[in-house]
Amino acid sequence: MKSFYKDKVVWITGASSGIGEALVQELAGTGCKIVLSARREKELQRVRKQNKLDDYNSMILPMDLEKYRGLDKLPTKVMKKFGSIDVLINNGGISQRSYAHETSIATYESLMNVNFFGNIALTLAVLPIMREKGSGWISSISSVAGMFGVPLRTGYSATKAALTGFFEALRIENIDRSIKVTLVYPGFVKTQISNNALKGDGRKQGKMDQIINQGLDANECARRILDGIASEKLTVVFAGPRENFAIRLHKYFPSIFAKFLARAKVT
Repeated sequence: MKSFYKDKVVWITGASSGIGEALVQELAGTGCKIVLSARREKELQRVRKQNKLDDYNSMILPMDLEKYRGLDKLPTKVMKKFGSIDVLINNGGISQRSYAHETSIATYESLMNVNFFGNIALTLAVLPIMREKGSGWISSISSVAGMFGVPLRTGYSATKAALTGFFEALRIENIDRSIKVTLVYPGFVKTQISNNALKGDGRKQGKMDQIINQGLDANECARRILDGIASEKLTVVFAGPRENFAIRLHKYFPSIFAKFLARAKVT
């Protein structure tokens, strides 16, 4: 894995915490150059410092995925500093913890703007660079909750499912340009995702879900993502026993799955 990333420019969104921060940790020392993006510049600086990165091998590039119409200007800054963008990992996003009948359309719009439009806007801005070069690796971090709808996450599940449709089609469109697309479906991962999840009125939930607190280690997830990209896998799924059981049940016994999920603990 390390040899694959040597001398490549890797752009990570959502790099200020969680899986994104873990991706930076796993890449530091591989010889690649890392572009760290998220809204909180102070946290990005912390992540860079803790991983002993400097101006030679890293770049802090703050962005707000919700303001996706301005993202097309950012690749020029990366190209000016590093001269290339080899790997784009679309990791930034927000989750949801509210029933549909309690959720405002404004909250659904925020979820779609960040998780879908923000991610594809950045991809579309980087895509011409990769197409001209004739190579590139793009990864979209979806979720097991994007493989089927999960209670309290109607908007989140919808945005993650939308990413699948977009990036699977993008992969096929760019086969002749040697651009590889890896879709990643994590299960419950121990991060701050539930603390930052939106309630129906758009406010943050502000607490850790028990099931998230018992989730997979973020660094183990990061290693699997990076290995999947390096191996040019089309799909990477990593989840605990409960999520893997749900995936199989949904595929082969959808009626039983619906009853199972209605009783399952999802927070």
